[in-house]
Amino acid sequence: MPSPTLADKIAKIIRTDILAGELKPGQKLVVADLKERYCVGASPIREALVQLSWSRYVTLEPQKGCWVAPICKNDLSDLFDTLSVLSRILLAKSIQHGDESWELEVLTAFHRLSRLQNHSDEDWHSLEDRRQVFHHSLLDGAGAQRLCEFFNQTFNQVKRYQSYAMHQRHFTPRLDIDTHERLMKSALAKDTEQATALFEQQLTDHKQQLERALDLA
Repeated sequence: MPSPTLADKIAKIIRTDILAGELKPGQKLVVADLKERYCVGASPIREALVQLSWSRYVTLEPQKGCWVAPICKNDLSDLFDTLSVLSRILLAKSIQHGDESWELEVLTAFHRLSRLQNHSDEDWHSLEDRRQVFHHSLLDGAGAQRLCEFFNQTFNQVKRYQSYAMHQRHFTPRLDIDTHERLMKSALAKDTEQATALFEQQLTDHKQQLERALDLA
């Protein structure tokens, strides 16, 4: 794998600042300002912004400029519809093809997630990261790398909404560990119908939480 370029590193930093709320939805990104902020030249900044436009963290308009991607309920709904379709396919494949190493991956991810069931508000990044790892582990047995990558890329867009809602103090991550445990046990028991229903319900609950947060923003 090639080493990351300066533009790659700057793109990662800008993405982190977007997720942290340092760069806000709809904010115009001026190359001159970003040069000063990140202490680099214009070329890596421009390359980084193009990269981020591919992953939809920023919006580029020729001859007009660049902005942090806006947020809206229609986009949020579209993201969750995509996650729903992908998760049904991937989870069914994982249950069908998952081997002992997949089962161990799921058990390990659940164990790490369960250790945060009494999390503080300051732990929300760790909680959401471990929840994402748990969900990814359930889908990882499918042997469908491109679909898994698409799922993760889509979910990373949901993280923009989570971060925005958290910084607006309208969203507090919750962890119903019993529901996650039922999901894990259903998947390991090869109960595809039950597991996909529980996964879908978790996505729906998450979507509704974020929609309520956007209504309050």
